Amino acid sequence: MINKGITDVFFDLDHTLWNFEKNSALTFDKILKLNQVALPLQDFLDVYIPANLAFWKLYREEKITKEALRYQRLKSVFDTLSYRTSDELIHTLSEQYIQYLSSYNHLFPYTIEILTYLQSKYKLHIITNGFEEVQNKKMKNAAIFDFFDQIINSEMAGVKKPNPIIFELALEKANTTAAKSIMIGDSIEADILGAKNLGFKVIHFNAHNDLPHEICPIIHELEEIKNFL
Repeated sequence: MINKGITDVFFDLDHTLWNFEKNSALTFDKILKLNQVALPLQDFLDVYIPANLAFWKLYREEKITKEALRYQRLKSVFDTLSYRTSDELIHTLSEQYIQYLSSYNHLFPYTIEILTYLQSKYKLHIITNGFEEVQNKKMKNAAIFDFFDQIINSEMAGVKKPNPIIFELALEKANTTAAKSIMIGDSIEADILGAKNLGFKVIHFNAHNDLPHEICPIIHELEEIKNFL
């Protein structure tokens, strides 16, 4: 049984509990209109979503800085769409995106229900590569902050998932061990393999229609967690 001996459940935040794509789209709808950017929202998002994932991968691998991530993911979209803009506007959009993103609070279906269910049986924690300045606001505005005992972010750890150091820090702060812990997240690379390599049990929340695999159990809805915990 996957739940045998488990005392602590660690979640990723973005793309796992907090509906990043939906909240991000609402944020861009707001700031593109605010700055009179004459691009259809869907055209923008069709380029931005894969670009953002690619730049986050570079950021996880320590190949670009936080500042470069925030600038380049937007510049690449405008370049791809051949939309003339200025560095000043890109920096303004980047700042406004961070400013407004956490004001939207859409969660994946069953988030509150599954956290309520798990809270009576386990200690719950977050391990996120997101920026500290934003992640707590997201959770507070979405009314899930108080479910979690420990919230570990990559800026606090000095490294990003899948680096084992961030998982080791999370275990230390939660006062538990990998053998007693399970990690639930959307990224096979960052969440699933990162945690499994340290001895965590893992569940893959397949938010991106990844291909089937044999690494661990796969779920498509959060309520399916009840089948394992």
